[in-house]
Amino acid sequence: MNLDRNDQHSRSATAIQFSRASIIRTHHDSHEDYNLGLCGYILLILSYALICLTFPFSLTVCLKVVQEYERAVMFRLGRILGGAKGPGLFIIVPCVDAYTKVDLRTITFDVPPQEILTKDSVTVAVDAVVYFRVFDPVISITNVEDAPKSTQLLAATSLRNVLGTKSLQEILSDRESIAQTMQAALDEGTEGWGVRVERVEVKDVRLPVQLQRAMAAEAEAAREARAKVIAAEGEQKASRALKDAADVIMQSPTALQLRYLQTLTTIASEKNSTIVFPIPIELMQAAITTYQT
Repeated sequence: MNLDRNDQHSRSATAIQFSRASIIRTHHDSHEDYNLGLCGYILLILSYALICLTFPFSLTVCLKVVQEYERAVMFRLGRILGGAKGPGLFIIVPCVDAYTKVDLRTITFDVPPQEILTKDSVTVAVDAVVYFRVFDPVISITNVEDAPKSTQLLAATSLRNVLGTKSLQEILSDRESIAQTMQAALDEGTEGWGVRVERVEVKDVRLPVQLQRAMAAEAEAAREARAKVIAAEGEQKASRALKDAADVIMQSPTALQLRYLQTLTTIASEKNSTIVFPIPIELMQAAITTYQT
């Protein structure tokens, strides 16, 4: 398993390096020659001439603004023109240049509830929340068609794959570890798209109603068993204490009379209408012995 993971990491790293190298090579080529041929130069000259003829009205088309949290990726005749532009003001050439705005803020989305069969063959519905942002606007435009949508679909698939290897007890008690594993898997898959996953949270785990009832009955039975064990331990300790008290009373017969008087005091304070006549135990034992003979 470790060898397979190392192979996957090396392959993903190689793919990312290849994509970045291709982007850098594209940038270098675009800086050297924006247009491939005579037609491109002709279009560029005509565009500049049009800007000069319609000045200053052409400024409304040529001047563009991107916000502090945005970047603009420019294309000149289909080729990337330098890096990402912004924030602030930049100029484009009509009919030749095109640009795409990329939002660099953190994006949050809910992963739809996924019906997952756990490792111990229990069906649960799990949903999560994913936070991600674009860290390389150029790669996010050139390497993937729709980076946010692709990240959402990958998050749903990763959630199913990660939770499919966990048991129900692990899903219920170890959400933080599951979130970290899912974040690592997503971050590895989206790095080649210029997207970085910042945080993943498992929001809710919904169990079938029958399973909830079974778990509730199991918990109730466990609580009753613990209560019975605690009651039995209390009975055992009480019996030992009574035995020790009986041994002390047998060593001193006067202690039994004092116990009688203490019992009478307790009864008199609680029930004043009750009359108690204490009978010595020796008389009862003598009467029992006489009756038996």
